[in-house]
Amino acid sequence: MKCMNLQLEPCIPPIWAQGGHSQTLWAHFLPSPRLQQEGKRVEIALPDLDVLVGRFHEGSSSFILLLFHGLGGSNDSTYIHRTSLLALKMGHSVLAMNHRGCGVGKGFARHPYHSGRGEDVSEVVAFARKEFPNRKIIAAGFSLGANALLNLVTKQRGSSLPDYAIAVNPPTDLAACSMKLQVGVNRLYDLNFVHDCRRDIHKMRDSGLIEFEKKISRFSHLYDIDQIYTAPRGGFESAEDYYQQCSTFSSFEKIDIPTLIVMAQDDPFIPWEPFVEADKNPNVHLQLEKRGGHVGYLAKGRGGQPFRRWLDETLEEALKQIQL
Repeated sequence: MKCMNLQLEPCIPPIWAQGGHSQTLWAHFLPSPRLQQEGKRVEIALPDLDVLVGRFHEGSSSFILLLFHGLGGSNDSTYIHRTSLLALKMGHSVLAMNHRGCGVGKGFARHPYHSGRGEDVSEVVAFARKEFPNRKIIAAGFSLGANALLNLVTKQRGSSLPDYAIAVNPPTDLAACSMKLQVGVNRLYDLNFVHDCRRDIHKMRDSGLIEFEKKISRFSHLYDIDQIYTAPRGGFESAEDYYQQCSTFSSFEKIDIPTLIVMAQDDPFIPWEPFVEADKNPNVHLQLEKRGGHVGYLAKGRGGQPFRRWLDETLEEALKQIQL
């Protein structure tokens, strides 16, 4: 039996968001509902003495949802707010975590976060198991956070598994994603990622948190960041070594907990073809859409609405099925 049997209409975009780039960008800039309460601060100490910092919102159900953001984001990202709101509406507790040094966790980590930090996701799951022993744990990751989650559930890094996993647009082939970011219009995303990473690295260096003497040009590629910063400080020999060790596309068959993967064929910088292998695993439900961009998924509106957020509807339906 598959983990869930989502019966959804496809993501049919409005006329002004037909392509992957427009889906990605419009979804980011359009108005998005936000949590009204900040939530309780949570700190989780890691074995290497770094600390993860997140926000907890109490619910009344027997489920707790763990959320992990993408590259350059935080627990204040719009998709984290929206997913938190729909989970809380269903009565679930929510723990929205920041990766190392992100958001309110700035200044609490000397080591870099990256797409393979399944061991960090594992530590958050272990924390939730200890603090909430009678609750079912759902872990959901977006983009970089989704691949970190898949590193855990494919048994590559970390050991404390959630009961359910949801991965949205995970970069499962890191080398291929790095190459795609360097081509054509995708270079704009590349430069944006470089800007965020470069800013954070310089702040850590200037505050004395880390020693880092190499210069990073604002016109670098994300590959360059991975080669001169992420890989050596993350314990890898090179960017290629990091990509090889932390990609998950060849390990889908190892997933043995109910897992939903949401992916769009028009994601500008994540190849969709490797995900076909995931659908061969009976524990995985692959929701592969023709349109949606990168964590976009804007659909035609109803009843006078200019658009709908198809991803939110999908996540809500997945959470409903998990409750059954």
